[in-house]
Amino acid sequence: MALKKPYQDIPGTTIFDADMARIGYHLNQFCMSLMNARNRERFKADERACLDEWPMTEEQKQAVLDRDYNRMMSLGGNIYFLAKIFSSDGISFQAAASTMTGMTQEEYAQMMINGGRSPDGTPATGKDTAHG
Repeated sequence: MALKKPYQDIPGTTIFDADMARIGYHLNQFCMSLMNARNRERFKADERACLDEWPMTEEQKQAVLDRDYNRMMSLGGNIYFLAKIFSSDGISFQAAASTMTGMTQEEYAQMMINGGRSPDGTPATGKDTAHG
């Protein structure tokens, strides 16, 4: 049984810790394999066949096929490893992050310029949320 973690219930946040690293090990190793041009070409040619070479769960494989980065993270994916997938797709980190927030890329960029998210998890309004 896993230890009680004081950070387990942060709304809208998946914490990548040792337990998540174990869960996502093969998913993250697959992502790292995409650093090799030959592996990227094989993946682009037949994504499903390439994924089936890895001992990932079906749910992890489907999340990759769907490019559902939030789901991948909830299944043990680390955003820095997942970046290999969206880089292979020719998508910027900013564009991929916007899909995870449900915002357009422009909305996401503006939110980040305006200070990101406030402590309660809502998008910043452009004001310094710590000082009103």
